[in-house]
Amino acid sequence: MTIRVLLADDQSLVRAGFRVLIDSAPDLAVVGEAATGREAVSLARSTRADVVLMDIRMPDLDGLAATREITADEDLAGVRVLVLTTFEIDDYVFAALRAGASGFLGKGVEPEALIDAVRVVAGGDALLSPLAVRSLIARFLAQPERLVDADPQRLAVLTAREREVLALVAAGLSNEEIAERLFVSPLTAKTHVNRSMMKLGARDRAQLVVIAYETGLVRPGGAGPGGT
Repeated sequence: MTIRVLLADDQSLVRAGFRVLIDSAPDLAVVGEAATGREAVSLARSTRADVVLMDIRMPDLDGLAATREITADEDLAGVRVLVLTTFEIDDYVFAALRAGASGFLGKGVEPEALIDAVRVVAGGDALLSPLAVRSLIARFLAQPERLVDADPQRLAVLTAREREVLALVAAGLSNEEIAERLFVSPLTAKTHVNRSMMKLGARDRAQLVVIAYETGLVRPGGAGPGGT
């Protein structure tokens, strides 16, 4: 099955480079290019792309606003947004995740890593680079007042094990790493993650990270359940 990719970047040379890279993979294909956020939203609807590679700084409608429109559209429920930008800093990381992005990578990422990222996001998982995870934590450290109104009761629907897994997801661990930490199989870890997503109404793992911080389950600079 071919993964359909939409490129959204205001620089034509950047789009051209990504097109060559994406089309070089046997299971990926570029189905459209957008130079503005508004065009990205329109093409996401018309091309039925699986993944949108979204730049943040674009004219007309920026990438964050475009991401919000795409992820809020029930008709585009299957579309995943992978934010790709040169500005991999805390403000953008948290804003992108809040907007509904499933992943966040810097434009300096290696070609193979980018292709793998598209595959991961298309498969329904979230992808955050180590720098992005650190930036997300830095965002909360810079604005600790965000946690004053944290509502831990939102996590009441989770079992103790699911809370433990959620804390590890927020720390940026993969299913395999979670499995190793908890001495369970990767399939069991994935099951816990999926159940947490369903119970909390999270679109994907990226949204779980946001929820973990917003509810106070994980505190910046502190330890979460299970020693995270």
